[in-house]
Amino acid sequence: MHLDHEEEDYNLSLSKFESMLKTNKVLFFDSEEFEEIILHYLDMGKTNLAKKALKIGLDQHPKSTGLKLVQVEMLVFEDKLELAEKLLNELYFLEPTNEEIYIQKANIYSKRDDHEKAVELLTQALQFTEDYTDIYNLIGMEYLFMDNLEMAKVNFIKCLEEEIDDQSSIYNVVYCFEFLDQNLEAIEYLKKYIDKNPYSEIAWHQIGRLYYGIKDYENAVRSFEYATYIDEYFVGAHMENGKALERLKRYEDAIESYAKTIELDDPTSYALLRIGKCHEKLGNLKEALAFFNKTVHEDPLLDKGWIAITDYYVRQKKYKEALEHVNKAISIDDQNQAYWKRFATINKAMNLLEDAEYGYRKAVELGDYQLDTWLFWVDVLVNLSEIDSAILTLLQASEYFPEEYEVEYRLAGLYYLQNEIEKGSFHLNNGLRLNFNNHSLLKELYPSVWSMKKVQSLISKHK
Repeated sequence: MHLDHEEEDYNLSLSKFESMLKTNKVLFFDSEEFEEIILHYLDMGKTNLAKKALKIGLDQHPKSTGLKLVQVEMLVFEDKLELAEKLLNELYFLEPTNEEIYIQKANIYSKRDDHEKAVELLTQALQFTEDYTDIYNLIGMEYLFMDNLEMAKVNFIKCLEEEIDDQSSIYNVVYCFEFLDQNLEAIEYLKKYIDKNPYSEIAWHQIGRLYYGIKDYENAVRSFEYATYIDEYFVGAHMENGKALERLKRYEDAIESYAKTIELDDPTSYALLRIGKCHEKLGNLKEALAFFNKTVHEDPLLDKGWIAITDYYVRQKKYKEALEHVNKAISIDDQNQAYWKRFATINKAMNLLEDAEYGYRKAVELGDYQLDTWLFWVDVLVNLSEIDSAILTLLQASEYFPEEYEVEYRLAGLYYLQNEIEKGSFHLNNGLRLNFNNHSLLKELYPSVWSMKKVQSLISKHK
């Protein structure tokens, strides 16, 4: 592999400078060489070497505007804004048409959160620049800071009008459209862009994402496929294509797309999991389980992998194996509410009610406030004859679900069982008011309460 002349010269300059530092000999460099050396060290995070290069550079070229502008950049980076501004004012007096002076002044105002002034200065810079793309991009970023997504979008579009292949601007334009909830407008814009630049894999990928977002999976697949035709190594497009194909129930094609990502790059737990899910949908159960196991081997902390294995065994009614795997998951992460809920559900299916109660309690303690979790927990407590605890749990649940008939009918039944007739009647009336059609839930859960005259009387009144 041959380096071009510019890169060779750049590497020679760098070697020559580092040799000078080691030997303490003073060698001459032109000012542009110094600028490249300084920016190299800044990019590498070697600030001290950058400062040394700047000092030697200014000693050799005290009138170099380019070096002084690099000095301004370093001062801004160190938040020495007043010193930077003073130096810029001196440079402006000497070179009022130098675009970089306006850019650096705008950078200072941006740091001070005066983004409107920054935009004003960048707009002035447009008069003196040949690189309109860079300036429009900076203006777009300032509008983003101001949360003015509409104007940010306008300027990022101008970037693409100046330089059609500017990839970061494509992403920025689409980001603005999406943030403004203008997905259909974004699709129309990208269609026109693709008419001008049909071989932009980024544009095809982005339009695919947008189609996927509006659930037009056919067009999403078509777009992702075009992206991969243009760049067969585009891992992201293959992955997104797999997702869209899954939505279309084209599971074999989806497997092929996910497998391509593994072929092109290191296997990801997400791709392995999705391949497993596709095999499961196709009824290839052994292959599905093999890929679920590969998923947790690749990333033991991915809860979706452990959940997939556990749910696989639950669907097969192989509760012992399901419990074994959910216990492994809990041993890795005992703060995961989804693991504890499955632990509870499996134990409930095996009629190990005390363990089931513990699992539901842990899930809620860790933040699982879904209605079904509360209700499963309560029903297990009732089966364990812990009526007082069941009532307290339901009252807790009612804080999250104040108008939920399933909570009210259960509270009614339990209060009646405790012979607290007034409270039972209060909650029964609530349940009947919220959902009369499902009042048979009371009969299903608490048949002895259902047969009470008081209960039948209240139901008749509501009829």
